[in-house]
Amino acid sequence: MKIFLAQQNYHIGNFEYNTNKIIEAIETAKAAGGDLILFSEMCICGYPARDFVEFNDFLSKCQEAINKIKAHSDSIGVLVGAPVRNTQLKGKDLFNAAFFLYEKEVKAEIHKTLLPTYDVFDEYRYFEPAFEWKVVPFKGKKLAITICEDIWNMGDNPLYRICPMDHLMEQEPDLMLNLSASPFDYTHDEDRKSVIKANVLKYKIPMFYCNAVGSQTEIVFDGSSMIFDKDANLCKTFPLFEEALDCVVLHDDGTVDAAIIEPASRVPDKELNPATLEPELNIAQVYDALILGIRDYFQKMGFTKAILGSSGGIDSAVTLALACDALGKDNVRAILMPSPYSTEHSVDDAIALSKNLENPYDIIRINEVYESFLHTLKPLFQDLPFSLAEENIQSRSRGNLLMAISNKFGYILLNTSNKSELSTGYGTLYGDMAGGLGVLGDCYKLQVYALAKYINRNKEIIPINIIEKAPSAELRPNQKDSDSLPDYAVLDQILYQYIEKRQGPAEIKALGFDAALVDRTLKMVNTNEYKRNQFCPIIRVSPKAFGVGRRVPIVGKYLS
Repeated sequence: MKIFLAQQNYHIGNFEYNTNKIIEAIETAKAAGGDLILFSEMCICGYPARDFVEFNDFLSKCQEAINKIKAHSDSIGVLVGAPVRNTQLKGKDLFNAAFFLYEKEVKAEIHKTLLPTYDVFDEYRYFEPAFEWKVVPFKGKKLAITICEDIWNMGDNPLYRICPMDHLMEQEPDLMLNLSASPFDYTHDEDRKSVIKANVLKYKIPMFYCNAVGSQTEIVFDGSSMIFDKDANLCKTFPLFEEALDCVVLHDDGTVDAAIIEPASRVPDKELNPATLEPELNIAQVYDALILGIRDYFQKMGFTKAILGSSGGIDSAVTLALACDALGKDNVRAILMPSPYSTEHSVDDAIALSKNLENPYDIIRINEVYESFLHTLKPLFQDLPFSLAEENIQSRSRGNLLMAISNKFGYILLNTSNKSELSTGYGTLYGDMAGGLGVLGDCYKLQVYALAKYINRNKEIIPINIIEKAPSAELRPNQKDSDSLPDYAVLDQILYQYIEKRQGPAEIKALGFDAALVDRTLKMVNTNEYKRNQFCPIIRVSPKAFGVGRRVPIVGKYLS
């Protein structure tokens, strides 16, 4: 049996685009003699559609698309995913479903059983779990069809009470097919391999796993679809962060006609779960995920040009380099906005960076704007000493100028704040926290430095002085980040334990960190939730990003 996997990038709610893409892949597979083609979870409408599935018109368009696609299933089996109404007269209104199309008919409708509600997922808000589990007969084979999370209930501590594959195995299927929309994070590639391997070892039949690719606002899907033979050997992998259409022939004995890439003995048995922050872990994947996140956000929203404030610091430098790669150097405009406290070497560094990248840049000194604010506020401020208020006026002046240019010329402002700053509240609301997309908001400062080194892996793009100098907001004389924050080498490790590992203060202190520093750090994180709640979408690259996947109260006393 010749089986194709279609790893595709969909646009949520763009039914014509998604449908045409699916049909094109079906026709290609048919022309190559394919027997079956597998697409990813919710491919008809895009994933995650969230509250869109509550609109009748949205559901009707899903059904119209399925009707159009099934006309092309005359000689090939087609597996696509979409929401569908629950006709069981009990439970929630919808199922997350897979449709098996063949001979221009819907031969089977498979419902997802395990509905995740952790991190970025909230499927039980919309969908009812499956009531029944049946294999699908096709060309002398019995297909065990599951949807994404349905294969993840493995290991010593399963998350759910039920395992749909156990029910399907009672009917002696010949192979497993999984439609997936599994997001990227820098630990997840190995996780998927270990889960698929565990399924194949347990059930002793091949697994065909088709994952989505592309970015949907903050969530990046990396693809990396896989095919395992019956002995849990990895026989085919699809590229990361790219669309792909490929196939193998499955033999009756459960082997496939592809060379073994990783024998079962080398495929990981455990999830990748680093105990501490490893800044360079899969940094090339993080880079590619950020590129895809920027590019898809702009393309799917119909934007073409970006703007950002270029300070001569590491965060804006890495953001600018990423944006030029994602959007093209001519489409990214850097604005240098020195204040009375900016050093000339920072201006020189920012100019050198834009010259290396060959992107357009402008210099707008904010001295007069800043002095105008101070003059206007003089009756209120009187002779009170210089404080955070004066620092933030500079930051907000820059934010206003960037947004004015954005409005005038149709640019989208890219935010350059990193995860360390966002964690601790080291940023100015309506100033340097302004933006339409947070590029580095899920990367700790140490990871930003690792990204800079990766960007410079072949030649110096980011000037070495930007990488080596002490980071500073330059909002007062001789200011350094270390005046307000602990050393990033320590701070980032504490933040990682609290945010990614969900360790409490006692557990973090037990790791050897200074008790007072832990208390101070965690207090900063919790008291600044109100700032992050007003922040723009952040491209997610870690197992626990700020945004939809992390929900803590704004008004809360815990550790505050």
